Amino acid sequence: MVGGAILRQLQARGGDRLISRTSDALDLTDQVAVRDFMQAERPDVVILAAAKVGGIIANDTYPAQFIYENLMMECNVIHQAHAAGVQRLLLLGSSCIYPREAPQPMREDALLTGTLEPTNEPYAVAKIAGIKLCESYNRQYGRDYRSVMPTNLYGPGDNFHPTHSHVMPALMRRFHEAARDGAPEVVIWGSGRPRREFLHVDDMAAASLFVMDLAPATYAAHTQPMLSHINVGTGSDVSIAELAAMLAEVTGYTGRLVFDATKPDGTPRKLLDVSRLAGMGWRARTDLRDGIAATYQWYLAQLASGDSAALRSK
Repeated sequence: MVGGAILRQLQARGGDRLISRTSDALDLTDQVAVRDFMQAERPDVVILAAAKVGGIIANDTYPAQFIYENLMMECNVIHQAHAAGVQRLLLLGSSCIYPREAPQPMREDALLTGTLEPTNEPYAVAKIAGIKLCESYNRQYGRDYRSVMPTNLYGPGDNFHPTHSHVMPALMRRFHEAARDGAPEVVIWGSGRPRREFLHVDDMAAASLFVMDLAPATYAAHTQPMLSHINVGTGSDVSIAELAAMLAEVTGYTGRLVFDATKPDGTPRKLLDVSRLAGMGWRARTDLRDGIAATYQWYLAQLASGDSAALRSK
């Protein structure tokens, strides 16, 4: 999702020769394949948006895949980029790197100050390792490898699997199908009280390119060698109950909302402190209600076209 958004914005800018590969064409967990790709292409800049991602159920069900695949992708791409002489690289991480009980909003310096949320700890550990890989290659080899940590993303290209996707697309699909079928109620996992921040993927793409384009002196002035990552978010959040009500309105669902408190809530709150990025001159632009409505229209268009691959319904 986010890689596609970044690619679209790079194409709109023009002037660059863009090199990309789908996961079918290049397995980033394959060290030899990544080495051969980097040596053959010799890119000037690398943006690593690839990751194995999923919601609370997927993270809790497949912890081994989440830690292994993400670690392998990061290790292979970052090291082989260095070996091919790539001076500039941008890694996309996740807000789940912060401790479960981190003070809100979460500042960059909350990293490694407490225990992680158990349901996504393997994924979080992999993303923390990615940050430290970038910092270590910077310190030892003088590279310019940067990291941005987005909050929860949504938008065109998202995964709408009913159980393995993140909360926004999973609920959007559930409410759409409930409205279509006239279901009397929609059951939502958890108490509805946890609060989450949501960033439209086009805003994330814009922020990524903004950070990548910063002059080295500007980036260094706002970061530290061993605390170099930058939060990317909106600076505001909503409860899961508020999100559900918004999705019900957008999809036209008028039935009951039932919260199953026997299911896990996950982290109580995940709001990023985005003052570091704001100090550099960037803020998110997309209103949450407008972004949800636009994403729903994209989802409907995919359904109408029969693009089951885009919806990842299986």
